Amino acid sequence: MNTSSTFLRRSALLAACTLLLGVAVPARAQSGTSVTDFTLKTAANAAVALKSYAGSKAVVVVFVNPACPFTRLYQGRLAALSGSYGSRGVQFLFINVPINLDASASADGPIDLPTLTDDSQQASGQLGVSKTTEAVVLVPEGGRFVVRYQGAIDDNPQVAGSVQQRYLQQALDNVLAGRPTGIEGKRAAGCLIKR
Repeated sequence: MNTSSTFLRRSALLAACTLLLGVAVPARAQSGTSVTDFTLKTAANAAVALKSYAGSKAVVVVFVNPACPFTRLYQGRLAALSGSYGSRGVQFLFINVPINLDASASADGPIDLPTLTDDSQQASGQLGVSKTTEAVVLVPEGGRFVVRYQGAIDDNPQVAGSVQQRYLQQALDNVLAGRPTGIEGKRAAGCLIKR
């Protein structure tokens, strides 16, 4: 049996198992993909629609969870980025999503970021995000939002002082300058989002 037919058989078997088990793996949004509007909830249960940020230069959507150690490691960096780019017309949305981890195992209380909820997981599903703290940069264009970057925040989730490559910052700087992001999506380290 040649490797091509073996690959096809294995792919077909995997697809069949996925359908039988009802496992849905979201397709990752590609750079240049349009995103439809979604609505999130604040802590006070007020609705916040993505389209309400159409006047922003960019919207950064970051998926977080207080029980995820990566969220805790990144919260200072994310707060600094939000503060720095907020005055430049960039809106940050921190979405608290459920993860495949016992919430009591590592949670030390709430995180210091203004989080929103997405009970239907419409945002994470549509964007194809599978982990916290994955970031997506959206740019409003012609009445829609377009993905310009999706992936890791930087190259060192554990030690902020050892970061060599600031992927999200580089993407935002290029978007604000009217240039292509100049960086392809980098794999984010984090906790798996529970579906």
